[in-house]
Amino acid sequence: METHAPDPTRPILVTGGSGTLGRLVVARLRARGQSVRVLSRGSHAAPGVEFVTGDLLTGEGADAAVAGVDVIVHCAGTRKDDGEKAKHLVRAASAAGVRHIVFISVIGADRIPVASPIDRAMFGYFASKRAAERVIAESGIPSTTLRASQFFDLTLKTVRPMAKLPVVPAPSGLRFQPIDEAEVADRLVELALGAPAGVVPPIAGPRVYTFADLIRAYLRAIGKKRPIIGMPTPGKAAAAIRAGATIDPDRAVGQRTWEDYLAAHVRPSGALTAQRRS
Repeated sequence: METHAPDPTRPILVTGGSGTLGRLVVARLRARGQSVRVLSRGSHAAPGVEFVTGDLLTGEGADAAVAGVDVIVHCAGTRKDDGEKAKHLVRAASAAGVRHIVFISVIGADRIPVASPIDRAMFGYFASKRAAERVIAESGIPSTTLRASQFFDLTLKTVRPMAKLPVVPAPSGLRFQPIDEAEVADRLVELALGAPAGVVPPIAGPRVYTFADLIRAYLRAIGKKRPIIGMPTPGKAAAAIRAGATIDPDRAVGQRTWEDYLAAHVRPSGALTAQRRS
């Protein structure tokens, strides 16, 4: 990819820069010699990084965060309200003359219907990401959107407590293609240092798993055995996921498998290891 080479003296803003993905993006930008500013709700400190405290849900701190910024890598997100957060961000970014917003979304954001209460309760995250995509695309600010599959870190946080149950329920037919968040961070940095490109090809992990597959692999990694039973999942969103809305086998560009990740992050006792990828 052609390098856009932002001015290293002008900070690249990373929203959510203290989160799982954001920390990795910040470290990689710093390694490339870029000045970095982080917008975060909490108070943090890190060598060579400027922190601005704020909350995109209310817009607090957004103007200060974007001042003097050409490029934003928007990693801040939760299970809901991402559209509102994006509105506050693009309002401030537009006024400040920001020239490029890079947004991390999720595979399936444009393919999963989230209409009923059961859809919103279980899969509202996809609608939240889609709302943010639309806000950014319609903002008039040049942008790049990367859709990624589920991160290993989030997958582990989902699977671990379920595997403690004496009988583990596994939603039937749901398929996932989880990816190492470090590989996503690498791609986001490439995009941030390049020219705006719209919606770029997605990025997904090397293998497709059923939910039961993910649980079985985790149980093997911790040396446990549990019966797993299939559980029907109602709603149009779940039907779309069963049909493959959250996977993209043609974009299986990730190198690290779920099994590789578990080998590095869990022990037979189930406790997290001290090893972390950076």
